[in-house]
Amino acid sequence: MKSMKKLLCLIACIGIVLVFPAGTAEAVTNESIRQKEEEIKAAKEDVANLKSNLTDVEALKKELEQSKNDLTAYVTQLDTQLSDIQSKIDEYNNLITVKESEIVTTTEELNAAILKQEEQYAAMKVRIQFMYEEGDSLYMELIFSSDSLADTLNKADYIEALSAYDRNQLDEYVRTKEMIALCKEELEAEKAVLDEAKLAVEAEEAAVTSLIEEKESQIVSVSSDISNKEAAIKEYEDMIAAENAEIAALEKAVAEEKARLAAENANARVYDGGMFAFPCPGYKRISDDYGNRIHPTLGIEKFHNGVDLAAAYGTPILAAYDGDVVAADYSSSMGNYIMINHGDGLYTIYMHASALYASKGQSVYKGQTIAAVGSTGRSTGNHLHFSVRLNGSYVSPWNYLK
Repeated sequence: MKSMKKLLCLIACIGIVLVFPAGTAEAVTNESIRQKEEEIKAAKEDVANLKSNLTDVEALKKELEQSKNDLTAYVTQLDTQLSDIQSKIDEYNNLITVKESEIVTTTEELNAAILKQEEQYAAMKVRIQFMYEEGDSLYMELIFSSDSLADTLNKADYIEALSAYDRNQLDEYVRTKEMIALCKEELEAEKAVLDEAKLAVEAEEAAVTSLIEEKESQIVSVSSDISNKEAAIKEYEDMIAAENAEIAALEKAVAEEKARLAAENANARVYDGGMFAFPCPGYKRISDDYGNRIHPTLGIEKFHNGVDLAAAYGTPILAAYDGDVVAADYSSSMGNYIMINHGDGLYTIYMHASALYASKGQSVYKGQTIAAVGSTGRSTGNHLHFSVRLNGSYVSPWNYLK
């Protein structure tokens, strides 16, 4: 009877451990360990890929040499390279965000595994102490105290169940210990990816700066060549004429659409007279104002049809007012640009962006981020060229800005 009470006591204790575990961590399985090993392998591959995919700026500059005789082709090719690099920067920034989240998750998994190991260890100590105190004598006592063969077999089943439980607990403890080691290894691998991604962003941003400086040098070199001064002035005037023709064609298309809507008694965009939001709140200075000025590279007086707001690469560009995007495109002079129709013949234009976040046909609201500052097109430094047109002519942006 005494030995049976001991057995029942042991079974009850084990039952409590099984039914009411002290922690909330899930059981560690061979599959979860395999998955963790795959995640570590993937993280190590990410680090290798980040190191091997960095932009070779010098190689890009060599590619550009062939197009230097044609400034338009040169600018277009260089801007394509800048766009590719910007895509890399966006990809790496997304990777940084993902890895920061994964590090939080892995840290939680590690803490849960450590807690589970502590609980398992405590439970095993209780079991080991019991076995040390009672030992094999308990099992022998149970067998020899049996009243019948059936009773002996039942007790043998109990003993086998207890032995199987002990083996399972030990196996689970070993797997938990392995999971802790893997979590620590994955944490280090993920941190390595995060650090490498941050270095990659710095390297790619340096590549952008280098290429923008290269373009600025080339534009200034061509424009300031005294022997080609007349040709440079004509080329500049042709560029502005082409730019104006492109914008006028867009305005004409909008006017035709407005007429069609009016004929159908449909609602057309109407400007309500409100003041504009500042399109580049992060600007540091006005590098060139609206109106007549001495051209910075040609050295002659020319009309400047907008306001140049110098700002860091990637600074957000905001829609000045509610409107409809009539163009979100690229040209060799304006670079990446957006044109918004605000109604009643009023338009705003945002030039030289590094990235465009709005698309043609989209309705935008005042203050919405629509692009990012860059130096694409015929530009000699990171800035936003902001223009306002009313009824087919450029007007001072300061008439509408707060």
